[in-house]
Amino acid sequence: MDGSSVLVLNQNYEPLNVCNVRRALVLVLRGKAEILETATRSFHSARESFPLPSVIRLINLIRRPRPRVRLTRKEIFLRDGWRCVYCGRETRDLTLDHVMPRHRGGPHTWDNLVSACKPCNHRKAGRTPSEARMTLLREPAAPRVSIYHTFFEYLVTMHEWRKFVPGYEFGTAAG
Repeated sequence: MDGSSVLVLNQNYEPLNVCNVRRALVLVLRGKAEILETATRSFHSARESFPLPSVIRLINLIRRPRPRVRLTRKEIFLRDGWRCVYCGRETRDLTLDHVMPRHRGGPHTWDNLVSACKPCNHRKAGRTPSEARMTLLREPAAPRVSIYHTFFEYLVTMHEWRKFVPGYEFGTAAG
């Protein structure tokens, strides 16, 4: 069996993950999943021939938590578009700034962290933006993540998956 990818759908047709063909066949043969779409090739055993699955659906519903973006420097910079939230300057030489300084009880959370260029961060120092007479161009908040984001990279080549992944526009993901 080749290392082809198989889209795994929950019982309610929501995309769950991507697995290899071997894992998908095991799920199907054990009665835990059904094949919805097949690949062009098949797998031959001594007695039978099986179409290789491309999309399978689980028989039982799996409950899973919604994915979240991890709180990291890079993710803060990505959320803010690699721009300083005080002056709007776009640069790769950014620092993290706590809107409410940590020494005054400010938490290390999405709502309190912003990207700042070095001059603005130095100017603000250990004060709040209002005390430093600076304004935020954008209020900080946790980024929203699409639960389907992980599947978009496969959709360029796996055309039969597209009808199962909401939010995919051919022009944006395929280039």
